Formats: sequence, C-alpha cells, structure tokens
Amino acid sequence: MNKLLLHAVFIIIVANNLIGQQPNCSSAKKYWNIQTPLISYRLPPPPINYKPEQKDLDGDGDPDIIYSITIRDTPIMWIDDDDDMKAGDFEGDTDSDCLLIDINKDGKYCDINDAAFDWIDTDGDGLANMQVYIDNTPKGTRRGPHYMWMIDADKDNIFNYFDWNTFRLRAWLHDGTSNFIEDYSGKSTFLKAHASTDRINDLRLNWENPFLFWDHDNDGLTEMTLRATDNPVDRNKQYTEGIIRYIALAYDLDNDNAPGNEFDYDMSIKFQGKGFDYMDQVHKFKNKRVEETDEYINDPRWRQLSELIYPGFDTAIDLTYNRGKWDNVFFVYDEDDDCERWERVEFYYPMDLFKVGAKNKRIADGEKQGGGLDNHIQADAIGDRGEWDLDNSGKGNIYISNFDGRIHLYGAEWGAWRVDQLAWSYQSWGGVEDFYEPKDKRLQKEFSPFSTFKYEDTNGNGFLDLIEIDINGDAIFDKKVSLLKLKIDDVCKIINTSEMSYEDYRVLHKTMSDNIWKRAQIALKVASQQGLNTSWYAFMKNPKSEYQKYNYGYWIQFYVYMDLIDNYYRIKKGLKPSLIDKAYFGGNWKALLN
Repeated sequence: MNKLLLHAVFIIIVANNLIGQQPNCSSAKKYWNIQTPLISYRLPPPPINYKPEQKDLDGDGDPDIIYSITIRDTPIMWIDDDDDMKAGDFEGDTDSDCLLIDINKDGKYCDINDAAFDWIDTDGDGLANMQVYIDNTPKGTRRGPHYMWMIDADKDNIFNYFDWNTFRLRAWLHDGTSNFIEDYSGKSTFLKAHASTDRINDLRLNWENPFLFWDHDNDGLTEMTLRATDNPVDRNKQYTEGIIRYIALAYDLDNDNAPGNEFDYDMSIKFQGKGFDYMDQVHKFKNKRVEETDEYINDPRWRQLSELIYPGFDTAIDLTYNRGKWDNVFFVYDEDDDCERWERVEFYYPMDLFKVGAKNKRIADGEKQGGGLDNHIQADAIGDRGEWDLDNSGKGNIYISNFDGRIHLYGAEWGAWRVDQLAWSYQSWGGVEDFYEPKDKRLQKEFSPFSTFKYEDTNGNGFLDLIEIDINGDAIFDKKVSLLKLKIDDVCKIINTSEMSYEDYRVLHKTMSDNIWKRAQIALKVASQQGLNTSWYAFMKNPKSEYQKYNYGYWIQFYVYMDLIDNYYRIKKGLKPSLIDKAYFGGNWKALLN
C-alpha cells in the first residue's frame, strides 16, 4: 500500500473518530477570522485545542510533516523543507515550507479541485524569494486551473493572494482603484499557465513566461512592464513550446503613479509573429525539499524543479528587438489617462471605427464581421488611440509627428483615436472584476456618440499623412486634411525604441509635453491677435502636471484652430482656412503671428 493510499485511509479514520478523540470542530473555538466580512489574509489555523498529527520522516527527532485541518474541516499537509519545524507546532512557515490543501477531502493532494503553495528561500536569509501555486480545477471550469510562480525581486515578501474563505486565487482584488493585493507593484516577476501541471510538458516553462514589473526609481511602484506568452501547442497534452510569440511592453511615461494611483500606464507596444526561441534563458535556484514526500503528491514534478526558463529583466527587451521575428506591431496610447490596470494599456484592434462593445460580432449581408476597435474585453470602450503596423515595416519604432506633436507608431498603415476627454468610459480595473466573472462582462460605460480621429499613411513611407475627423459623432467625417496636399513634409525623426531606456522615455514624454504646451501658448497669441476671446478656455490654461500640459496643450490648439476657421467664415475676413490648416497641421503657429 503506497503512502498516498495510506494517507487517504488516515483522513477517513480521523474523520470518523474526530468527535471522540478531539474537540468537535463545529463546537470548538475556531479561529476568529473565518468567513467574516473582513479580508481573509491568512490560512485559518485549526480550532483551539485541536492537536495536529506530526510525522518525523528522517528520524532526527523533529517533525517533517504536519497533518491538520483548516476552514470547513478541510485536511491540509505542511511539509517542512528547511527542517526548522518543532514538536507542538500547529502549522508550517512561509519561508521555505510547502502547504497542500485537500479541498475535496478525498485523501489525495494536488488532485482535481485541490490547491498547493510552496515557498522557496533560495538565499537562506529566512525570507521566501519564490512562491509556486497550483490548483487543479477540472478542465473547462471558470476558476482555474493555475500553475503560477511568483518571484520576489524587491524583497517585499508579497506573493499571491488566496481567498481562504472560498479557496480561490483572487490575485486581482485591490483596495482603492489599483492597489492590488497580489505582488504587482514594485519590481516583481510572475510566470503563469492556465493548465493543470499534468497537461504541461515542461514545468520549467509557462504560458505567460514571464510577466516582468520594473521599479526604476525604487519607490515600490511599477513604471514599466513586459508581458511575454508562449503559444500552447496542444492545450490537452503539450502546453508550451519554448517560443515566445507575443510581447507587450507598457510604460508609465510621466511616472505619475503614487499611492491611490498605483498603475497609470500611458503607452503600450505589442509584437506578434514567429517570435523567438528562449530555451537558453535558464534561471537556476536552490530548492531544498523533503524528497520522501513526493509520493504523497500527484505529479510532484513542480516540487522537484531547480531551474525555470524565461527571459528575465536583463535580456527580455534585447531578445524582443534583436532576436524576435515579428509579423506586426500594435500601438495604443491612453489619451484620457484613465488606465489603472496592473499590466498595461489594453490594445485596440484594426477593426470597425465606430462599433462599440466587447467581443462584438455583427451579421451584415449574411457575412460575419468583426467588432470595433475595442473588441477586446479588457480594452477601453473609448478614450484610447490605436495604431497598427500590419507588416512590421517600422520594427516597433516611434516618432513625434509635426501635425499634433504626439508620439506615433512608425510604419503604421493607419490608426484611430476615440475621444473621451473627461474619461466618462472609465477603464480602471477591467474588463472583468476577476477571472471568475462572466467573460462577456465589461465593467465600464459603453456609450456614444463620441468624436473620432482617423489617421492614414497614404504614401507608404511609414508616417501618417491623412487626418480625418468626425467631430459630432455621427460616424461621418466632418474634416479631411492631407498633409501632402498642404505641402507639409510628413517625414519625422525616427526614434529607435530598441535602444531606449526607461529614462529615455521619461525625457521623451517631458520634452513632448513641454513642446505641446509651448505650441499652445503661441496658438493663444495668434487667437488674441485675431480678436478671439480665449478666456473661455481658462480651465485649460493652468496645467498642474506633465500630463495636463500634454493634454490641455493639445486641446487648446485644437479649439483655437477650429475657432479661427469658424471666425473666418463668420466675419468673412482674417486668416484664410488654408493658411490655418498649414500652420496647425505643420506645427508652425508662428507663421500666423503678425
């Protein structure tokens, strides 16, 4: 009879004799925070006076295993991997021990519907550096399964958040708008697959492999992320292939995150295609464990690992640009500055300009057609600007345009901006509250009408040169301006993103915002010389942040531009619309000064 079966018998015996030998768990005094409305931060210990069983596997006089129970009389096993457990302990520790939870009470650990945590202290300082979490929920259920590593790069000792009341991973819970209980802030790494371990061919690999979080200024907040995914070959048998086929980089360009606004990414760039092989990206670590306990665990391979394979902080960006073979590049900019998700600004897709709704499909003339730009469940319904380089001609590089002074994606065939000046369609957290809510639910307002800007590269040189504007939101463009017809040079300086550090992005954003604001001051002078009353726009004349310079500076110019054209047609004199167009879209307001 093997150890797994012996333990199943043990569970049954304990359950049958619990009343006679120990206090009844239903009547004994339980841990104070069991199924209260308060946050369940920790594993509830057994009832007071309950005596867990301890086992000494190596004969050294101290226990190596604790058998106990937790909430709802659920059997648990603690494995003492660092050999510091003492007689009389009622639980293990969270520096280098393993916790197995027999949620379905069938006497098997790491089986269907069970969960497990393993903390690993790789440097012997008494604090865990890594945590692996698994739950093996049945295939097809909403909650899980998960195979997930958290790697604590900034030594804040924060890892996954598990709801002990429900036995569910709730990594996406947060206080405020984006202070996630999971370790997404600061410098951190996680690797994750939505698969039970027995479906993963190589447990050194994951699907999200990795998700990196950088804290460049060491303030405990994240300014930059990278998400890489390994494409599953066969979701039933072989879950990973050792090739990254998707990379998304996100940047808090103005570094305005702070307590209460922990995540404020402004721009994301996504690469998709053949990608790159990363099997040489090996991360070794020391993993002490009690080998004799492997027999208690279904598929103990995850306990036996001493290395993981994933691109790390030092190599991931270099591999993206210099090893990756990409078919296309997507770009998105959070123009209404409302993104408070933990991972990135979610991408718009090159689909219907005016159709709104997550995962929408529509039937027209008998043919199925896609949804709108915001078709992704986690995208902002309106408020973002997306641009798409569908043949990767621009290699993920960017430029500052003359026509609006903002960052654009070099090589993009076209782009679009859905305007949401006051962030009415507030993105905040989600698409979905967590991965257990219905997948078609979006927790933000979807509404119309909204103004739309469309951009196009008509001459194929990688720079946008045609701007169309639907101001009143009727899905018909009111203005159409061609830089080429205005004889405005559309070519701009290309910025090589492969060579940019985060500090380079900070300098770029500050310079861009200052220049937009300077342009706005000249535009106001032009308006004043033309007799326009610009006090109507006093609210925008007093920016209090880098973002407000960027945002208000843009809108002051646009309102002045439209007012100047209106004024010409109203009084039939003054600056001609063609001159106004050329000055505005050429970024040369000085040409209109007297």
